[in-house]
Amino acid sequence: MERVNSLGYYDENGRTGRSQRSASKVGYFLASLAGLIIGALLVLVALPRLADQGLLPGGSEEQVQVQENNQQTRGHKVSLDVTTDVTKAVDKAQDTVVGITNIQSGSFWGEETSQPAGTGSGVIYKKADGKAYIVTNYHVIEGAQQLEVTLADGTKTPATVRGGDVWTDLAVIEIDGANVEKVAEFGDSDALKIGEPVIAIGNPLGLEFSGSVTQGVISGLERTIPVDINGDNIVDWQAEVLQTDAAINPGNSGGALVNIAGQVIGINSMKIAEAAVEGIGLSIPINFAQPIIDSLEKTGQVERPAMGVTLRNVNEIPGYHQQQTLKLPKNVTNGAMVVQVFPNTPAAEAGLQELDVITKLDDQEITDILELRKYMYNEKKVGDSMEVTFYRNGEQQTVTMTLTSEETL
Repeated sequence: MERVNSLGYYDENGRTGRSQRSASKVGYFLASLAGLIIGALLVLVALPRLADQGLLPGGSEEQVQVQENNQQTRGHKVSLDVTTDVTKAVDKAQDTVVGITNIQSGSFWGEETSQPAGTGSGVIYKKADGKAYIVTNYHVIEGAQQLEVTLADGTKTPATVRGGDVWTDLAVIEIDGANVEKVAEFGDSDALKIGEPVIAIGNPLGLEFSGSVTQGVISGLERTIPVDINGDNIVDWQAEVLQTDAAINPGNSGGALVNIAGQVIGINSMKIAEAAVEGIGLSIPINFAQPIIDSLEKTGQVERPAMGVTLRNVNEIPGYHQQQTLKLPKNVTNGAMVVQVFPNTPAAEAGLQELDVITKLDDQEITDILELRKYMYNEKKVGDSMEVTFYRNGEQQTVTMTLTSEETL
């Protein structure tokens, strides 16, 4: 007689489906157990060999020992000796960067006293004959009655000015070299590449942060920044600078911008301090600065060629006077007008007069005083001859003069 179990499962042999599944489970369990036993035996056999060859996650016996040692030192401070190219560069250059305090006379409770007027940074670049020479920015030492240098070890020593140049914002000062042990090595700023790592070292926000180090890259080469020398809101010069995103703040001026080899490739000079601008630091390329530094150290000044005139931009003169007073052709709207000719100067000897409008030096077109100055300072030197093309009463003329060194153009 056929039976139907309570679950409705039909079994023609008279067995229920539940009994068959129970038997299958027992067989599966036994097979799995046997597999686990065999696997464990294989692991026990292979483990020593894997450990000998360092193929285990824990590594070789030596690595396992290191892990055990690390476990033993948990809860204790572990000293790490981290050395990178950046730390090597800083070690090489940091002690050559100093703090400079500009001390000026001031009134305090009605009494004249000497007070710090500002602080900056400088770079020791030379030691000779018992003296150490430091390059910094002109604006760091400008107006100082006294200068005090703070070395990297905190030693303070008086300094004297060897020379300064307002046009390039560079100055050289000297100190007693007795406590100076390291001098900076100059690199090659012409070999720099955009994206190359650099390090700024200086004293941002005063000597409390002396020897501060910031890292960045070269963001731009051969940048030009307009400079107002005399504070009349007229651009007198365009400084050629390197651009970096390494943080440069007030007090960093005169400090070092170094490459990854620890060589000084720039003298930090300015930072664009606008609310909308971030991460733009500027530095004077060392290849441009070096001849200025040499001249300041040796003679106290930078000798530049001059004609012996004062000038005014033609484009600042109303159109009426350009036509009626200067009598310029209608197509001449730029140039440098002669305001004054000083006696016994190259301009006076060449016959230049007031109201002459200079439009060309040699073969270089001149549109304003800035271009005239850049051509003379960059392309000429004292003793050179120079052709000057100008307009007088509407007529174009050319004269030749031999340049001398004067305070005026």
